[in-house]
Amino acid sequence: MASPLPDAQGFLTGLFRLAVAAADPMRVVSKNLPDRPEGRVIVVGAGKASARMAEAVEAAWGPCEGLVLTRYGYWRPCTGIEIVEAAHPVPDLAGEAATMRLLDRVSGLGSDDFVLALISGGGSALLCAPADGLTLADKIGVHSALLASGAPIGEMNLVRKHLSRVKGGRLAAACYPARLLTLLVSDVPGDEPSQIASGPTFGDTSHPQDAMAVLDRYGIDSSAAVRAHLQGPTGVVAPGDPRLAHTRWRTIAAPSQSLAAAAAGAREAGFDVRILGDDLEGEARELGADHARMALSLRTEVKGSGKTLLLLSGGECTVTRNGNGIGGPNAEFALAAAIVLDGEPGIHVLACDTDGVDGAADVAGAYAAPDTLGTARNVGVDPEVSLRNNDAHSFFATVGGQIVTGPTLTNVNDFRAILIEA
Repeated sequence: MASPLPDAQGFLTGLFRLAVAAADPMRVVSKNLPDRPEGRVIVVGAGKASARMAEAVEAAWGPCEGLVLTRYGYWRPCTGIEIVEAAHPVPDLAGEAATMRLLDRVSGLGSDDFVLALISGGGSALLCAPADGLTLADKIGVHSALLASGAPIGEMNLVRKHLSRVKGGRLAAACYPARLLTLLVSDVPGDEPSQIASGPTFGDTSHPQDAMAVLDRYGIDSSAAVRAHLQGPTGVVAPGDPRLAHTRWRTIAAPSQSLAAAAAGAREAGFDVRILGDDLEGEARELGADHARMALSLRTEVKGSGKTLLLLSGGECTVTRNGNGIGGPNAEFALAAAIVLDGEPGIHVLACDTDGVDGAADVAGAYAAPDTLGTARNVGVDPEVSLRNNDAHSFFATVGGQIVTGPTLTNVNDFRAILIEA
């Protein structure tokens, strides 16, 4: 029988770091940049990876004109491109003001001008320019309610597009007739480009009624101004709009590439690896429980093989907020899995967000070991109560299972790993 790993947490955390490194813009931007175009070049962008992307652009092209928005704490030094920090996941005044300045930067361009858009996950909150007739307060109200509703990212972004003057292709329309190249770091299941940061440079086929249906489906109590706005045309740009004729795009980092990097590291260490998918969605606690049951069913098979098995998955889980604790989808995944595993020897769980932020907490995620529940109960913490109260981050802080990385400067969604020792 194989001996237990001496440091399963360290090993899984190392695989997570491999996944993050595979999506580092300093590694992937330069190989996807064309030669610097002649004439005027303007760089704009938004997202948790956008400042690092801008840094990589200037490393390849030299100083550039432009403005990029990123999350507080994700600033990077650039010579020509202005980096502005704003709030995420709920927008703020800094994001609104910077978005209006960004739109001013691309207005009045000509056909000989070139715009490079650097777009990554997080851009939906950071690019905040309320549509005519709406206020920042209207946007914050809807945004906050959607985050707590458990709605999947695709439905959240659909609503965001129809309440904005920059999303749903409107940034591209503002750049017209300039040439536009968008570089994307994907954080959405399926890597659909029109979903990343709510598609500011991509056309969209949805209608205002679709957005209204999402609000009704999740019982979102939006303002009268929001509902009035969704009664008529909202200005989302259709895919065939001539203002999109000069646009091109490239996805330069995606969840599948990061999972592949982690899988390669595990195989090099002599483990079997199964990738369950890079686009898994659903309620975090339900997915965590399902994956734990899968791990339990595989336990006998793994013991018989003599070879440790690693289950990897990516995607974006959601949390329906019913309690008042401090939590996030990755921590909830890990806690729900630990509850189902109930101390089963030899099974370890790690779930982290590749941007270093799980939910609204500055914690990447959590690690659950076979002794995690016992440790918690010994200090009087009930895991079931913590899960019911959406308090998974507090739970793991108590038992020493938090994974804290600080800003990773990229974002290719959730990384989940379950190690089943032989």
